[in-house]
Amino acid sequence: MNKGIVYRSTGSWYLVKDTLGDFYSCRIKGKFRIQGIKSTNPIAVGDRVDFDIIEEESKLMGVITAIDTRDNYIVRRSVNLSKQTHIIASNIDQAFLLITLNNPPTFFAFIDRFLITTEAYHIPAVLLFNKMDTYGEEEKAEIQWMQSVYEAIGYTCYQISSFNEEDVALIEGLMQNKSSMFTGHSGVGKSTLLNAISPGLNLKTKVISEQHQQGQHTTTYAEMFDLEGNARIIDTPGIKGFGVVDMEPEELGNYFPEFLKVKHSCKFNNCLHLDEPKCAVKDGVDDESIPASRYKSYVQLLDDDTPYRN
Repeated sequence: MNKGIVYRSTGSWYLVKDTLGDFYSCRIKGKFRIQGIKSTNPIAVGDRVDFDIIEEESKLMGVITAIDTRDNYIVRRSVNLSKQTHIIASNIDQAFLLITLNNPPTFFAFIDRFLITTEAYHIPAVLLFNKMDTYGEEEKAEIQWMQSVYEAIGYTCYQISSFNEEDVALIEGLMQNKSSMFTGHSGVGKSTLLNAISPGLNLKTKVISEQHQQGQHTTTYAEMFDLEGNARIIDTPGIKGFGVVDMEPEELGNYFPEFLKVKHSCKFNNCLHLDEPKCAVKDGVDDESIPASRYKSYVQLLDDDTPYRN
């Protein structure tokens, strides 16, 4: 039996790196059900696995026989099966979300959905406001305001440009000795940033569609890459939204840190922060100690009629 880490998952084949640094193309032995998760992909990038090496048609390949317990994982809802999830990656030390004001736009609702997901699955999150070299003064002021909203809550934020060597070195330093996931809408500059960090990656980049102001998808599956300094990058497909899975409505507010700080002052222990009297969260919105944009995202998630639970 051999132990390794999954570096690429394409649905039926998995690229696994063993403890000696050798890579094997692997298949699954039988069916896996992990912790009752109804996912469309039983194995994800970052998974620690056991596998056997066999010879098939004069080539060595692997058969995955077991998956170790995950430290964490992050999911999105399956594109075709709304009641199921797709595990994007697992065993993540930190998740970077690239944000652009325009070209393409990243809205508060998307940022908040990402942060709720990382809170729920215990993954430290970092917000990267990218393409700062392309903004005018008014746009920079809007970025500064957005950043202040999230820094006040306690999130780590940086304004960066992939073409600024100091910015690239900063992100590279944050990645040392960690497995880092990078995500965001298609076109926000993930591949450009990752290529700047490690030119040898040669990740594909595409220009923004002028008509729709959205990037054309260049990454179709998650993949992990080794860098210097024992750093690992998990590059993910551009995605439209994260799914908050297996979560009851009364739990949702617990993944908004600013809600959690004051909810003990709500009149009702099971307060949903909607129409209940003497709600500390709504009072916080009224006195602007809680950002209205965050409360709006919360209400939208509660009202979302697309199923989140399996």
